[in-house]
Amino acid sequence: MTRHDLGGLVARVEPGSLAEELELRPGDVLLRINDHPVRDVIDVRFYSAEDRVTLLVRRGDEETYYEVEKDPDELLGLEFAGPVFDGVRRCANACAFCFVDQMPPGLRPSLYVKDDDLRYSFLYGNFLTLTNFTPADWDRLTGQRLSPLYVSVHATDPDLRARMFGNPRAAGIMDDLRRLGSLGIQIHAQIVVCPGLNDGPQLERSLSDLAGLYPTVQSVAVVPVGLTRYHRGAMRPVTPTEARLIVRAVERWQRRCRAQWGLGWAYPADELYLLASHRIPACRRYDGFPQLENGVGLTRLLLDDARRMFKPQAIRNPQSAIRNPQSAICNLQLVCGTLIAPTLQRLVGGLGMRWSVLPVSNRFFGPTVTVSGLLTAADVLEALAAAPPADMVVLPRAMFDAAGERTLDDVTFDEIQARLGRPVLLATTLSDVVDALVA
Repeated sequence: MTRHDLGGLVARVEPGSLAEELELRPGDVLLRINDHPVRDVIDVRFYSAEDRVTLLVRRGDEETYYEVEKDPDELLGLEFAGPVFDGVRRCANACAFCFVDQMPPGLRPSLYVKDDDLRYSFLYGNFLTLTNFTPADWDRLTGQRLSPLYVSVHATDPDLRARMFGNPRAAGIMDDLRRLGSLGIQIHAQIVVCPGLNDGPQLERSLSDLAGLYPTVQSVAVVPVGLTRYHRGAMRPVTPTEARLIVRAVERWQRRCRAQWGLGWAYPADELYLLASHRIPACRRYDGFPQLENGVGLTRLLLDDARRMFKPQAIRNPQSAIRNPQSAICNLQLVCGTLIAPTLQRLVGGLGMRWSVLPVSNRFFGPTVTVSGLLTAADVLEALAAAPPADMVVLPRAMFDAAGERTLDDVTFDEIQARLGRPVLLATTLSDVVDALVA
């Protein structure tokens, strides 16, 4: 049996689906569709988009063929134990700024997985480097045209990129991007700025080279390097002065691109704007937020959400402006990272309500890590224990896993609430808080 014959382990069969009609059940293994081995959920969707489908399924030691006629767009109704069936492709680079390599022991196992898998890029927007692509990967992209993909570029200078990635294969990034473009695959790129390495003239070169590949390269996010106290290299964080220079450089490119293409194309991450004490651009300047999951535009959405929730008269009479006046009575503590704290304090400070902002210093990863999404339960609980008590605590949703259940240091939401002995909410925006209070 080859690696690609592993198949997909069925975890759930959707009621009323084709799979239920075929009497498939959890524990079955889907091996092939129309004689194509299935490597992941992408293959399942791609090869089942026919009006006549033959499935090869293993149950125990027996393999059985099932035939079904269906609409090409109709789903089989199978959920699998994982999105890929032949293992996650791991990163083979040695980047000095890799955040995963800066993780201490004792965190959730998934946090130590350095995936560099085009399927995770297509399915979830994870960034890949293209350094481990095989002929089979290019063949797959030729046939399935998986688009868009998210690519960590960092630098387009071949020698610099190879040095940054610790991998000579990284030097061919421009040829790889052109090849993707020839297949009709669009790219969202990112540049993680490391001071003294790929900023200044190198940043200008990278933006210029990538702009030459538009519309293949649909957007570029420019992000400051993240360093924890476990970083052992000589790299340092971006300073406020450097952040201002980076923002100015990227905004110059935005003006050129907007004049030529009608969109900004390159976008500084929120961290850069906040670090530089720069005004957050208006919503329209984000052109539909193509890199929201990369921390580009979240602060603008937070500000606009607050503006919608609290009408202009809130400055004079906040309790009449909020949806439910009783919401203003609750004494809330809004927990956040130190970077966004001044913005949150400005939002709630003029409303006259008993809401306070509690910035939490990141002792776990170190003071250079300032975002809310990397807070741990240990640091949050310590900060709350030293703060004046409140009726209710609001924690940032981003500090929990995708299910909203566990923190980076593997503490559950229920455990935090039990430790605090008071109600706890998870929220991304202020409207999340208000909606929860009203409910």
